[in-house]
Amino acid sequence: MGKVITFGNFKGGTGKTTNSAMIAYTLSNLGYKTLLIDLDPQANATALCLRTKQRITNNIVTFDKTLMSAIAEGDLSDIIIDIKENFFLLPSFADFTSYPLFLEKKFPNNQLGRVTYFNTLLSEVKDEYDFVLVDVPPTLSSYTDSALFASDYTIIVLQTQERSLVGAEAYIVYLQELIDNYHADFDILGVLPVLLKNNSKVDESTLEVAYSKFGSDNIFKTLVKNMERLKRYDIIGIVDPRLDPKADMHDRRVAELYEKVTKEMLERLQDKELK
Repeated sequence: MGKVITFGNFKGGTGKTTNSAMIAYTLSNLGYKTLLIDLDPQANATALCLRTKQRITNNIVTFDKTLMSAIAEGDLSDIIIDIKENFFLLPSFADFTSYPLFLEKKFPNNQLGRVTYFNTLLSEVKDEYDFVLVDVPPTLSSYTDSALFASDYTIIVLQTQERSLVGAEAYIVYLQELIDNYHADFDILGVLPVLLKNNSKVDESTLEVAYSKFGSDNIFKTLVKNMERLKRYDIIGIVDPRLDPKADMHDRRVAELYEKVTKEMLERLQDKELK
């Protein structure tokens, strides 16, 4: 049974998309069949993954059906794209902005039906994968509700700045509201710190506050350092040192970092499952 993990924070620009995509890619390299779901109408995760597939295959990727049309038809399987071995994508598109309106029309006066509908669709395909990772917009919205209700766990991506910390706190409060209001059944897998600047006093101060607020055991020990190479991947796609002869030491460092992050995530998951 595939474990569904949503990456969240109510502050934009914290690295949710980058980290969900990089961890999904790394899981696939470790032999886990992984599906990345892009539930953000901005479709940044989709763009990153399609550039990655194009880099691997030298072919431009197109698709005839959008996520919104698949949801309207009640079948997600038709639009799942294979990016590489063990790595698959449920792509978003601009028309996904109509998702909240679609839910309102389909479930008038039924908020629970709106929140649970995506979980119903996902249940038809998720068991084909070891992991399903979900990227969502940084908002209190139908997108986030749908993802979290379908999730087993959530990872809070915390960029080391005050606004991201506030966004993380608001996100945690909202998680409890979802559990209380809709009997959602998920747990927090951890808080993943993403450094705004390496070796910065502001970063260190924000981390200290995070440790005191969330508890050191709840924060990933592996810190995602600020790497210029990660920003480049948004333009050229993910570079895999195992596959790409053009990969350099910076690409290897990124790959090594995310292998550490991903393995820590797996350890955290194992600890949660054993409790």
